[in-house]
Amino acid sequence: MCHLFQCGRFELGLERPFIMGIVNVTPDSFSDGMQHFTTEKAIAHGLQLIQEGADILDIGGESTRPGAEPVSIEEEINRILPVIRGLKNCGVPLSIDTFKPEVMQAALAEGADLINDIYALQQEGAIEVLKQYPKAGICIMHMYGEPKTMQLNPPDYNGNITLAVYQFLQERIAIMEEQGIASNRIMIDPGFGFGKTVEQNYELLANMHQLQALNKPILVGVSRKSMIGAVTGQPTENRVAGSIAAGLAGLDRGAIVLRVHDVWQTKSAIDVWNKIK
Repeated sequence: MCHLFQCGRFELGLERPFIMGIVNVTPDSFSDGMQHFTTEKAIAHGLQLIQEGADILDIGGESTRPGAEPVSIEEEINRILPVIRGLKNCGVPLSIDTFKPEVMQAALAEGADLINDIYALQQEGAIEVLKQYPKAGICIMHMYGEPKTMQLNPPDYNGNITLAVYQFLQERIAIMEEQGIASNRIMIDPGFGFGKTVEQNYELLANMHQLQALNKPILVGVSRKSMIGAVTGQPTENRVAGSIAAGLAGLDRGAIVLRVHDVWQTKSAIDVWNKIK
């Protein structure tokens, strides 16, 4: 794996784990809906997460939780652009959680560093947008179907979820690199909770080290998800400990970025994990 990840204005050395703090500018996020919905609250929350130890901020203007209703392009842009402007000089890379090429274009033009795309640049025009910004990072994710229906009836993936995820990401990487997107700009996300059963999520997490053969930085997003609730029996707000346990398991299996709601708690856990290592 290349040792530097090109992330917009930043080059990230991959010798240590990174914490990506979540900044939802949505009224209906599964975990913190309405809490940080206004521009001012979202900016303040982002700055707070940096103080707590976030290395990257992931700004989202549309919820991708199971069953989420879509948001118009204009609405999504109106939600995120003021937040990008307010956080642009915060000292860490700004990631934008979107799959719409028009939103990608607006965000990158405003100075965003990374596009975090649940559709892995499969939407028409998405790759073309990323080609216009040769330093922008891109995180591509495995997902079955679409957010509104992905959890209704996940497939069995021929009994091997890890292989299915590997082959999908391998194919997307090849297409992107053929289109001229540099290898050191691409990060991968197995897509926990996106069209997968609880058992498949844990099988994928247990075998995630197999994805290291793709030679790309791996992002893990398990924070407060239903896969944690299914094992712990805890509601969303009480899933911090379970989320950290799953996140550390991800780091042990090759992840380099943890996308989390609970930054200082995760940082404390990683600090101890690093000390042991």
